[in-house]
Amino acid sequence: MVLTPAVASGFARLALSHVTREYPNKLDHVIGKRADLKSPRRLHPVFFGSFDWHSCVHGYWLLATLLRLYPDLEEAAEIARLLDAQLTATKVKGELRYLERKSAGTFERPYGWAWLLMLAAELKRHGGKKAAKWNDALNPLAGAFRERLWVFLPKATYPIRVGTHFNSAFAIALSLEYAEVSSDSVLREALTAKARSWFQTDVDCQAWEPGGDDFLSSALVEAECMRRVLAPDDFSIWMDRFLPRLSLREPATLFTPAVVSDRSDGKIAHLDGLNLSRAWCWRSIAQAWPTSDVRRGIALEAADKHLAASLPHVAGDYMGEHWLATFALLALL
Repeated sequence: MVLTPAVASGFARLALSHVTREYPNKLDHVIGKRADLKSPRRLHPVFFGSFDWHSCVHGYWLLATLLRLYPDLEEAAEIARLLDAQLTATKVKGELRYLERKSAGTFERPYGWAWLLMLAAELKRHGGKKAAKWNDALNPLAGAFRERLWVFLPKATYPIRVGTHFNSAFAIALSLEYAEVSSDSVLREALTAKARSWFQTDVDCQAWEPGGDDFLSSALVEAECMRRVLAPDDFSIWMDRFLPRLSLREPATLFTPAVVSDRSDGKIAHLDGLNLSRAWCWRSIAQAWPTSDVRRGIALEAADKHLAASLPHVAGDYMGEHWLATFALLALL
């Protein structure tokens, strides 16, 4: 299963259909007074679509990524027009004003923070004057979230290991991409040190998952985070301790796609995301081992199995289609 222009085009059309769709909308918004009662578009001039703020952000990441990888894509011109219209200094200032609210200190922490940094990293990979304009417009917002992350890391005594938006390992993995693309060695050192302090001594992971609304594998996203933090040989040793029975395909749950009983239920639909994010993790982790290593083949087999279970379902019901293509793209990249 690979990313092809046809698949990319399908993902692009899906994201274009929802990143500027204002309703339905699930806000992360504290109302302190009557004046705080505003529409999503007024609260968030850039990221008001896709049902919620973070899904809108990673919808833009998907579009920007596909535009870079497939500049001749049928949807490329429409993507560029969208980025021209939305990634402007004026609209980004509106997003910054929202962060200045006293009640917005934990807004979208850490998932939305990490995805905004991931979008910023993607824009920095682009060449040309248009992309430079988009990057310049978004930079102040990326800087604000980078600063929030920098301030938060020393206070985060304990990791959050759930399979949802609050997962600490996922946020570090994505934020590391921003640090690397931005040549931000200070942030990278802080992220690396925190990941080591949280996860380096973890052994014999039982992988008690999935939970009923997981879209991340607590076990595998931690492993993917540590793959990015450790040198290859050190990571291989760490994995031998963390998942010591991997060669036996145990814990079995990590090799078994989740069952999605109702894709119109927003929480149960998360489980398609779990299958896709597991595929992403398994494919990424496999890179740490040579082709001769049996663990590589086992990991890639597990990735394909999870992809097959949920890739056909990235569209169909808005509860999934406003975000699932992002995780499918992560896996296919």
